[in-house]
Amino acid sequence: MSDRNEELASNDGQRFDRLPETEDDREVSGRVSRAEVLDWWEERFGIPPETFEHASFWEKGKGKIWILDGDLESPIHIEALGMTFLRTRQRHWKPTTNAAQRFGRHATKNVIELDAERASRFARGEDLEVDWDGDWGYLIAAHEIAGKTEPLGVGLYLHGELQSLVPQGRQRDL
Repeated sequence: MSDRNEELASNDGQRFDRLPETEDDREVSGRVSRAEVLDWWEERFGIPPETFEHASFWEKGKGKIWILDGDLESPIHIEALGMTFLRTRQRHWKPTTNAAQRFGRHATKNVIELDAERASRFARGEDLEVDWDGDWGYLIAAHEIAGKTEPLGVGLYLHGELQSLVPQGRQRDL
């Protein structure tokens, strides 16, 4: 294998590499495929794969998945590309706040709708005691605004508590 091919067969925190279309196309051990990402969003949140039809997915480092509306040549050495989307190389995949806010309105499951008081507390980064009959794990927290359900961000639901995962720099007092 040439030095160039060896370089491309590993993760590099300074380089974006397009995700392979399927597991069979995988060249980097542990790298998820586009198909796996689309399946996960559909299984976890009911977001149909067609939602991401024109998007390309990229990994930078280990398990930091980015989404770009469109496509570029791969690999590419730049600081940022599109927006952060998903963290994968951990036990449970975690959607980013950006992804939840941008695509959460397409979700049909694992969305917890909060009333005004709880939505405000969630946006401030507070954890909430909630009754939830759905799955444990990462949820999209949402609130009805002007007759539409709008995503606020990602929460982690465990043992009757919804932990706000809104990053400190994005927390707001509504």
